[in-house]
Amino acid sequence: MRYSRDFDDFGENIRRTVQDACDSMNFSSLNRTITNAVNGAMNAVFGDDRDRGPDLKDVHPEPFAKPQQEDRDFRRPAEQKYVGTNGKKILAMILSIGGFVAGGILISGALIVTAALPLIGAGITTTAAVTLGIVSLPFLGTGVYGTRLLGRIRRFRGYLSVLGGGDYGNIKDFAERVRKPEKKVLKDVEYMLEKRWFLQGHLDPAGTCLMTTDRAYREYNAIMRRREEAKAAETASSERKAEADASMAPQVREALKRGQEFIEKIRACNDEIPGEEVSEKIFRMEILTRRIFERVKEEPDAVDDIRRLMDYYLPTAIKLLEAYEELDRQPVQGENIVNSKREIEDTLDTLNEAFEKLLDNLFQDTAWDVSSDVSVLKTMLAQEGLTGGDFRSQKTEEKK
Repeated sequence: MRYSRDFDDFGENIRRTVQDACDSMNFSSLNRTITNAVNGAMNAVFGDDRDRGPDLKDVHPEPFAKPQQEDRDFRRPAEQKYVGTNGKKILAMILSIGGFVAGGILISGALIVTAALPLIGAGITTTAAVTLGIVSLPFLGTGVYGTRLLGRIRRFRGYLSVLGGGDYGNIKDFAERVRKPEKKVLKDVEYMLEKRWFLQGHLDPAGTCLMTTDRAYREYNAIMRRREEAKAAETASSERKAEADASMAPQVREALKRGQEFIEKIRACNDEIPGEEVSEKIFRMEILTRRIFERVKEEPDAVDDIRRLMDYYLPTAIKLLEAYEELDRQPVQGENIVNSKREIEDTLDTLNEAFEKLLDNLFQDTAWDVSSDVSVLKTMLAQEGLTGGDFRSQKTEEKK
């Protein structure tokens, strides 16, 4: 179907009428004028058939069904996630105190021997002092190790307080808790994982999150796999879309671009207009417009059929919505403003009916093809004796 020159004149009349109404802010006869123009345009292009368009019950989706209340999980026995620290703390205290005490005694002995150099003799005194100093080093090292171990146990308990028994913990939160740099905390956690202080612990590849159970780690890996799969699917979809767009004719690409701009403007106006009833009308217009351009994307040859829609009807709708938005912002809603808003609302209904009719006619060729296929299929089934009672009787005879 193609728009006639008469349809172009109708579109120009509508554009002029809306422009005059917006300039004068007088919408008293707007709906009647547009209704007459639309009816004339539809009769000129589609004939006198005024059947409604496709069933749009799904234009306004049903509210989300209330999710069923999940069954409560049975209480499970607590998983052992961490080693106990009491024994480690006692060992660390023994190493720390014993090491420093023994080392201190040996160092003191070395100092005493050194002080006795004039009395005992240089050779023997020097050898004894050096020997005592060397022997003290392992004990001092043990004391240092015990002290570091005590600090690590203290930080480990700090990490556990951040976890609070949960399955996940962030290295950043650990660092804030113990007031240490994140790099030091990460090395700390890696040491604890290596020594199995966290019995089921795992770090993510980025080293930012600690998972304290194998189950949490499996869930994390599953989420990451799904995310990668979704990303790959999105990339493939984008590539296919780019290929499809590249194969489109320039006028089709331009039409789809303009259509998206119109849809965004309609949605923006709807966001600024608070009235629930008029918002429903605007939402319906957005859905119809979206479906029309989706149909053009499926059937690029239909781009010429929506030329008047893009040149007149959608710009007209945008002007009316902007005018309604301006009227609705007025602090005092006098009689003229209320009547003008009502006239615009009625006009939105008229435009929605026109959009619906246009959408229906865009599917006309598909409807013919379906009807033809159904007729051919019925004829073939009848020829084979596979319809109605013939099919049942044939099956009965085969069983006999």
